[in-house]
Amino acid sequence: MGLPLGRASDEALLAGLATGDQEIAIAFVRRFQRAVFGVAVAVVGDPQLAEDVAQQTFERAWRHAQVYDSRRGSVRTWLTAIAHNLAIDAVRARRTTPLAPEDLDALLDIVTDTPEQHALASEASAGIRTALAALPREQGRALVMAGIYGMTAQQIAGFEQIPLGTAKTRIRTAMHKLRAGLEAAEGGGRR
Repeated sequence: MGLPLGRASDEALLAGLATGDQEIAIAFVRRFQRAVFGVAVAVVGDPQLAEDVAQQTFERAWRHAQVYDSRRGSVRTWLTAIAHNLAIDAVRARRTTPLAPEDLDALLDIVTDTPEQHALASEASAGIRTALAALPREQGRALVMAGIYGMTAQQIAGFEQIPLGTAKTRIRTAMHKLRAGLEAAEGGGRR
């Protein structure tokens, strides 16, 4: 590649990952392992399962490196999105009895502000927690119900006893605010 691997851009490492070069793969994993593991453990809550999710994330990145589009976000964002989706799938597959939506307030408190979460200090999970904590409570609840628990807007409206349009607006507004908060944090962290 011409540069020491530690100084190569994220995009160059990802492109090199697709070649199957072992040194590039090691450099890629080392660069992103904390962020990927942090997202996984924040979602699944189990370090062993989070390790499996992290490994699956890197395998998927290797298999799909050619579909990465830099116009849609950074390599870190793309990779942590893969980790987040795989972690959610792992939680859904493992959970035999779903968490009652009544318990969401307690879950939001756990996700957004615990010593364990702060100790992870992963850039992606910290950004997501911060952006989620900044949302109004009702929007955060709607977003978690839809995004993590896979509830439809109709189900959320029924559970929260609000009109369907209000449920849709809460989800949509929360997504926009979350995205804006993450983009602002990512833009602020660049040199």
